[in-house]
Amino acid sequence: MFVVTLIIFLLILGLLIFVHEGGHFIAAKLSGIKVEEFGMGFPPRIFGIKRGETIYSLNWIPLGGFCKLLGEEDPGEPRSFASKRPAVRLATLAAGPLMNAILPILFLTIAFMVPRQVEVGNVMIEQVAPDSPAAEAGIAPGDTLLSINGHDIQNIGDVVYDINLYLGTNITLGLKDAEGNLKTATVVPRWNPPPGEGAVGVQMSMVPTGNITKSDPFWKAVPKSISSIRDTFVLMGNQITSWFVQKKAPEVTGPVGIFQLTGEVRAAGPSYLLQFIAFISMNLAIINILPLPALDGGRIAFVFLEVVRRGKRVSPRTEGLIHYIGFVMLIALILVITYFDIVRVIRGGSLVP
Repeated sequence: MFVVTLIIFLLILGLLIFVHEGGHFIAAKLSGIKVEEFGMGFPPRIFGIKRGETIYSLNWIPLGGFCKLLGEEDPGEPRSFASKRPAVRLATLAAGPLMNAILPILFLTIAFMVPRQVEVGNVMIEQVAPDSPAAEAGIAPGDTLLSINGHDIQNIGDVVYDINLYLGTNITLGLKDAEGNLKTATVVPRWNPPPGEGAVGVQMSMVPTGNITKSDPFWKAVPKSISSIRDTFVLMGNQITSWFVQKKAPEVTGPVGIFQLTGEVRAAGPSYLLQFIAFISMNLAIINILPLPALDGGRIAFVFLEVVRRGKRVSPRTEGLIHYIGFVMLIALILVITYFDIVRVIRGGSLVP
């Protein structure tokens, strides 16, 4: 099982890196920028094959990849990246994250078309915290939760998903009380609830009623995948906002933690594995677009700075040094996160925070 999971993990990582760097590669070629090397992994190099003007290489450190463009900081070279006008450079830099943002449409569409088992049941309200949004809305122990904003609830996972999606906004809950009477309640899920209460202030349980097999036809799977991507970006934004509101450190995991998740999702079935790949790809898109040195977003920030300064660039030497320091810090951060992941394994805990 370990070997199978490792192979799947490396294939996922390789695919997402290839798609990301492929975006840069295609954009550069279309823009007339010389691509010196297209590499999978980071040096030292295992081997390289030159085709035309580009070296295609496989490298030993499997934590990423690169598309080496001629003159990335030096506009003096003909056909160099830095010699192109800002719009071309922005398009080339953004192409990688854009590909990671588009790829999930394909994987989620396939995932929603593949038959998958879903556990369904009745979601019951067990306890309601005093002075919570649920208590103020008249929700009581013994109520059965039927819907959120008109969407039917099939299990507790649906409830958690919808509540986190609508943090800080009004949501309408459809319920059935202990006597079988239907009612509605409007609540605002809290960004910073008291410890142990949750955003709405209820404790739930589910009485399983069975499993159902779900699959969507292509014409429904495509819009559903787009909607799911939109929701995922909202959920990510809400999670980041929660870190600031709650003054909590971000909960992150590294390659070792992702490897563990790969094994768990693989066991759940192909549909859930495809959704997992799509989720990781969206995360890569967001991380890479952040304005941090060495990442695509950091390089994009320098182009925007050049535009604001009306064509006056930061010196190639200074920009190159900043990106180099950022790269070293990024690798150091990955190593630190990996260390704590391994410590969790040794202590017998979960890798996922």
